[in-house]
Order: sequence, then structure tokens, then C-alpha cells
Amino acid sequence: MLFLAVVAALGGYLFGYDTAVISGTISQVTAQFGLTPLQEGWYVGCALVGSIAGVMTAGVLTDKFGRKNVLILSAVLFGASSLGCAICSSYEQLVFYRIMGGVGIGVVSIASPLYISEVSAAQYRGRLVGLYQLAITIGFLGAYLVNYGLLWYAEQGASLLSSPLMHQVFYDEIWRGMLGMEVFPALLFLIAAFFIPESPRWLVLKNKEVVARVILTRIHQSAEIAQVEIDQTKSVLSSQSESDWSLIKSPGIRRAILIGCAIAILGQFMGVNAVLYYGPKIFEDSGLSGGDSLFYQVMVGLANVVATVLAVFIIDRVGRKKLIYYGVSAMIVFLLLIAFYFTQNEKLGLTPTFMLVCFMGYIFSCAISISAVIFVLLSEMYPMKIRGIAMSIAGFSLWVGTYLIGQLTPWLLQPLTPAGTFVFFAVVCIPYMVIIWKWVPETARKSLEDIEQYWLKK
Repeated sequence: MLFLAVVAALGGYLFGYDTAVISGTISQVTAQFGLTPLQEGWYVGCALVGSIAGVMTAGVLTDKFGRKNVLILSAVLFGASSLGCAICSSYEQLVFYRIMGGVGIGVVSIASPLYISEVSAAQYRGRLVGLYQLAITIGFLGAYLVNYGLLWYAEQGASLLSSPLMHQVFYDEIWRGMLGMEVFPALLFLIAAFFIPESPRWLVLKNKEVVARVILTRIHQSAEIAQVEIDQTKSVLSSQSESDWSLIKSPGIRRAILIGCAIAILGQFMGVNAVLYYGPKIFEDSGLSGGDSLFYQVMVGLANVVATVLAVFIIDRVGRKKLIYYGVSAMIVFLLLIAFYFTQNEKLGLTPTFMLVCFMGYIFSCAISISAVIFVLLSEMYPMKIRGIAMSIAGFSLWVGTYLIGQLTPWLLQPLTPAGTFVFFAVVCIPYMVIIWKWVPETARKSLEDIEQYWLKK
């Protein structure tokens, strides 16, 4: 079970790397191609447009062709995108390959947690799906370390490279190396994906019960448990006489989808992606050098990983909702402290270290709560028959929010100022907590079939 979860979670690493690597390349790409603020926003946001396209098709693809095949597809998209970005000859080509990588992000953001959720036992599901979020944060940190390391290499000795291509990728236009290094984890993911079986629950849905029983017996080391899970899945499927779209329109499932969409899109307007995408730019604007700003971003990424590791171990024990209450409350405090820094640092003589501590505290609080919980909830909330499609609908909202915040953050930082922008993020945290409190059930330690029945009875 752990092996299957780790392999599927490699898609999360690529998600994280592809999302975060952009932060170290913005200044260089903007300078090289002479981008306007809107073009700069499009360079950051174009991959998110691809993610929206990917997430819109991922549900149909996973339900029709299986979870495993879609994971393989995402690995191919990531690899092709990274190679294209490294050797592209124009801004338009760069945008095209970034969009291709974005499609991979959108596809894997549905397929990976969905696969892990369906191969996991109820008592371990939270932490195993949490491995996917952990892999995302490790991908963030990996991207920050690669950006920082390649910049250091360019300053130390890359100018001596004799190959014209290597000189261009690792010295003259270092952003190419940053984007191109993703090809190595993409290749690893592609190879590993061939060694995992198809989701047994999907196989039952497609009337391939014999193969599903073999896989479940290997996962649980018990033929009896395997048969119980097959019987539960068949029982739930037999009780659903409606077509897929009729099931989506039923009141309880429609309510679950709307709630999933709400928490997905609001979560993006609480600031996490603004920090992850534009952290180095914000640090540079506060007076730090380019190298120092990338180092600060590495520290932020480290806090992200540490918090997610902790969340993986406690999410099933503490529960999804308590993690949200504690984490989002802390997020509000740190967002207000960041705003305080930008308004009072000159008057009070606050150092950039104060800002770094606040950023790390904010990311820690976010990673242990909304970031750790969102993909777990979305992979649990929906009926087996329409799980892929329903996750795509909620995932579409998530990526629309991510695109908007990536596109609008450079603009928000001007009229609202950095202080006003972070106050805005703090305000958005309030309706998020209200929705979790009033309308989201606790799903820890419940089987997927029990959760499904809860929404069907609503």
C-alpha cells in the first residue's frame, strides 16, 4: 500500500517542482524578453491555464481509461514540457511548453490523490493521500534548491563551460537550466508508473472483479479483506441506478460538489500561491539581493516540508477539521504580522529576518492545514461512480483560483501595496473556516463507502 502511494505521489513532486520553479526565473525571463507587468503575469499564469484544461479533462480520462494510464500520461507531459522550456527559441514557445506542463499539473492533481485514495485502507487513507501533498512540498523545496544551486553554479564556474548549449543553459540563460532539470524526476515517474497496478475500485466499476481481487489481496495481504472491499464497492454501485450526470444533480452530491468548489477556490485566495510564486520578488522588493531572496525562499520551502511531514502523521489522528481550525487561525495571525512589517519596518527598524520568520510561520500554518487537507477531502467526498468527474469539477475551481491569484498578484501589490494585499488574504480566511465548520463532515477513519452514503442521504 505504501509503495503504491509513494509511486503515485511522485506526480505530486512534479506538480510542486513545476509550480515553484517559476519563482526563480521570473526576473530573468522578464529582463531577457522585455516583458510588461501583464506579460510577466501571463508567463506565470499560462501554466495555470494549462492546469485548468488538464483538470477539466482528467476526470473523464480517469473514469474512462483508468487511473494508472492517466498517471503515465501526466509523466509524459511533464517531461516534454521541461525539455521544451530548456531549448525553446522564443517567448511564445516558452509559453507553449509552460502550458503543456500546466496540463500535466492539472491531470496529476486529480489522478494521483484519486489513485492513492482508492488503494488505501480507511485507517491509513489520510496519511497516504497526505504523502501526495508532502511530495508537492518536497517538489517546491526541490525547485527552490535547484534555482539557488544553479544560480550559485553560474556565479562560481559555469562561465568556463565549453559546450555552447551548456554555456547557454547554465550560464547565459540560467532560467533554461532551472526549467529543464524537471526532466529527470519526470523520467523516474514515467518508469515507476509502469510498475503499479490499476486501481482495484476502478476495476470493479468496469466489471473486472477477478483482477481487482488479486490486487486487493496483495495490498491487504488478506483474501477476506479483499472480498469485503469488493462487496462494499459492488453494493454501493448497485444502489446507484442513476446515470453519472443524474447522480451529480442529486441534492446531496450537488451540495458536496459545491462545497468542494468553494473550499478549493477560497484556499487560493488565502495567499499561499502568491508567496510561493512571488516570494523572491517580494523579498527583493524589501531590499534583499537576488541570491539572498532565493535563499529566503529555500527557508520558506523547508518550513513547508516540515509542516507537511507533521500533517501526514497527525491528519488521521487529529482529524481534518481540527487541523483547519488551528492552522487557518495561525495563518490569519502571520498574514497580519507580514502586513505590519510592510507598514512599520522603517519606523521600528524591523529586519528582513522578522519578515522571513513571519513568512515561514504562515507557510507552516498553511501546509499543516488547508494544503494537507484539501486533496484528502476532495479524494474522499464523492461517489465511486462519478469520483473522477466530481474531483475535476472541484479541481477546476481550485485551478481557476490559482490562475487568478497568479495573474493578479503583481497588480494587487501595486494599488493595495504589499501590506494591503496580505490583509486581504487574512480576510478571506474567515469564510473558509465558516464553510468547514458548518458544512463539511469529519471524514477521518471512515471508509469511502460510508462517506459516500453520508452525502447521498443529505
